[in-house]
Amino acid sequence: MRIRVEVELHYKLLTPGPAILAVEAAGAFGQEISNARIDFGPVEHLARVPGEEGIGEKIIIRAAEDLRCSYSADVVVTRPRPVFERMAALEVDQMSGDALRYLLPSRYCQAERFVPFVNQRFGDTAGGAKVLAIRDWIEQRLDYVSGVSTSSTTAADTFLERRGVCRDYAHLMIALCRAAQIPARIASVFAPRVDPPDFHAVAEVYLDGTWHLIDPTGMAAADEMALIAVGRDAVDVAFLTTMTATELQTQTVKVTKV
Repeated sequence: MRIRVEVELHYKLLTPGPAILAVEAAGAFGQEISNARIDFGPVEHLARVPGEEGIGEKIIIRAAEDLRCSYSADVVVTRPRPVFERMAALEVDQMSGDALRYLLPSRYCQAERFVPFVNQRFGDTAGGAKVLAIRDWIEQRLDYVSGVSTSSTTAADTFLERRGVCRDYAHLMIALCRAAQIPARIASVFAPRVDPPDFHAVAEVYLDGTWHLIDPTGMAAADEMALIAVGRDAVDVAFLTTMTATELQTQTVKVTKV
């Protein structure tokens, strides 16, 4: 699938300072980037550093008052849609180092709190079938409601409230999979069916010795997502992190099939 990505950001910095952005589709397995363009206008400093697990890049800029970003790219997604029913989970002692760290609890994904629930609710399944059962349970029982969660909302909060936005769905999916000893991490992506259009958060799970994208909201499939970044939870994949207070002026994300 070929998709076109167009992003426009404008934030007012109340105090001049640095900002970290993760807004570009990554040069990663399963996708090819072309016609990429990014522009920040006048800035005092700009640098690039590798993203988590070497996927994508984070851009560090220092601006005086206005933080602007205009980004566009064409992405050809070549990865196939995973057939989870055929995938097996690895035993912990057979996992690679990059997978083991994603078994551990993180700030928003308190996996240890969900072990009894996962064993009781999903104990009769294994591997990819268990991942699908967890995904289906979340999609069926949560309501997608904007504005009900905050930057401090955790997977445990979402489990109790049974509502949230994409990052809340992803955090809960990650916590439940980790509780089942299936490594899971968050991924930020672009996808054409996301409503309302925005940066989208999904999960990645480690099965059959590699990582596979899965969306607990049901709005996107792996063969139509353009991967931006991965990490332990939303802290690692935020599209914008600032060291000072900001005011949103405009923000648009447009993702279309070409």
